[in-house]
Amino acid sequence: MMITDKVALVTGASSGIGAATARKLAAEGLKVGLAARRADRLEALVAEITNAGGKAIALQTDVTDLASCKAAVQTLIAEFGRIDVLVNNAGLMPLSDVDALKVGEWQRMVDVNISGVLNATAAALPLMIEQKSGHIFNMSSIAGRKVFKGLAVYCATKAAVTAFSDGLRMEVGPKHSIRVTCIQPGAVKSELYDQITDANYRQKMDELEKSMTFLQGDDIAETILFALKAPDRMDVAELFVLPTEQGW
Repeated sequence: MMITDKVALVTGASSGIGAATARKLAAEGLKVGLAARRADRLEALVAEITNAGGKAIALQTDVTDLASCKAAVQTLIAEFGRIDVLVNNAGLMPLSDVDALKVGEWQRMVDVNISGVLNATAAALPLMIEQKSGHIFNMSSIAGRKVFKGLAVYCATKAAVTAFSDGLRMEVGPKHSIRVTCIQPGAVKSELYDQITDANYRQKMDELEKSMTFLQGDDIAETILFALKAPDRMDVAELFVLPTEQGW
């Protein structure tokens, strides 16, 4: 499928998978809206993409706020005229045991990992329905398939993203010709691990990274690009992507 000149909105675009995806899409000729809270990071990435010959705009956005998501979409539409691709990538992963009762971290994960996906989807979907086309990518995880100690709440949020993705695909595909792809990565090198406040689990993640070669953000960006380039008749519903050495 030809993707040049299509318009994409990428949440969590200030680092990691989001930034890598924005760069990859811009290099393929898409016009990209970069959505995240850290405006300075977004402006730097816009400059990088622009200097490389791409087109991008910074959209300071809080995905936990529906109004903020709607404003980002409207700004993107005003700039580029449409929206063809939504990459729901924003996410948090602070590990801790449930009995540590880090309730604030739980709520923040629910707000960003679940509500953030719902808010951005609600903001972009009406335009895609009007166009009778679009492609929504939701970033789940191996943790949406398998529960890990210390990740109970995170796993719950990613299982919710996986379930929502499947239901959304079944509803908007036949009715509106909108494709939905759920990306489910294993271990990926990113800033997610910097959010871990539990010293024991932070040490375990550092040890895990020494035991295998983690995926890079570019690997997930390539995965997104593969599904995006599939023919219109084909919806790549799920992609489960693991490091070769990850056996769980």
